Amino acid sequence: MQTKNMLSIIIPSRNEEFLAKTVDDIYNKARGDFEIVVICDENWQELPPRPNLRVIQKVGKPGLRSAMNQAIAASKGEFIMKTDGHCMFGEGFDKILTADCNENWVVVPRRYSLNADTNPWSIKKDRPIVDYEYFVFPFVKELHSVKTGGKWHQRAIDRKELLIDDEMAFQGSCWLTTRKHMNNIGGFDINTSTGDEFVLESEEMANKTWLSGGKCMVNKKTWYAHLYKGKRGRGYFINKWPMRRQRIFHIDYWMHDRWPKAIHKMEWLIERFWPIPGWPEDWKDPKYEQRYLKNLGLGIYPAE
Repeated sequence: MQTKNMLSIIIPSRNEEFLAKTVDDIYNKARGDFEIVVICDENWQELPPRPNLRVIQKVGKPGLRSAMNQAIAASKGEFIMKTDGHCMFGEGFDKILTADCNENWVVVPRRYSLNADTNPWSIKKDRPIVDYEYFVFPFVKELHSVKTGGKWHQRAIDRKELLIDDEMAFQGSCWLTTRKHMNNIGGFDINTSTGDEFVLESEEMANKTWLSGGKCMVNKKTWYAHLYKGKRGRGYFINKWPMRRQRIFHIDYWMHDRWPKAIHKMEWLIERFWPIPGWPEDWKDPKYEQRYLKNLGLGIYPAE
């Protein structure tokens, strides 16, 4: 049963080095009614008992999307926030984000880089603030790459006076939405054709939101800091091939408008944020996709 005005904070955990400190920071910084649901994917992780903290075991094989779906189903808040297990937060982040979240929005706080080597944790001052990201043009990326979001620093400069603003794409390390919106877009899809579900969940969340008539918004009134530097402390890292396979699937899925619940096409989203860094003026020319498929050694996508 849903609890009105409660925030359910979901933390998928797969051998997280900094999970306990992340949970501590949430309890120190949150100011509203909240619960934390940690879902352990593979290895169990012990945490000291606290009010409204639940640690549950992932059912089935490892996978971030299915872990998220299971944790959301086990939670009860009107609002749902996902965060990685290696993050620090601004004071009252929960109240600030839920106060400005419409029914069909996804809201992302301003992002800093976390320095986990200080005690207490600190923000890395030499790293840029991230307010905006964009969907990277998919047909010119290197074959090995699974990067889908680019940091849009010029947009941050141009729109610095706007405290709540449209966001084309975002990193999956922290976001907030309503349970109703999560239900309306159908949660996270499991890619049955490849069997991979570790990456690109934020791309799925952003595109489903925009293409269903909702909005992704950055809220600069609050912030979080995400662990800086490589793989340290991050449990959801796997080898490159499944990540590439998932990327290939997603390019086909979004660029060919295969999501059945969409009321807009991908072209609509691209035009809404145009011009986008790295996108050629003639981005619709099939030569880009044909060259991409040739580099992959494919005439068609595996999903077809």
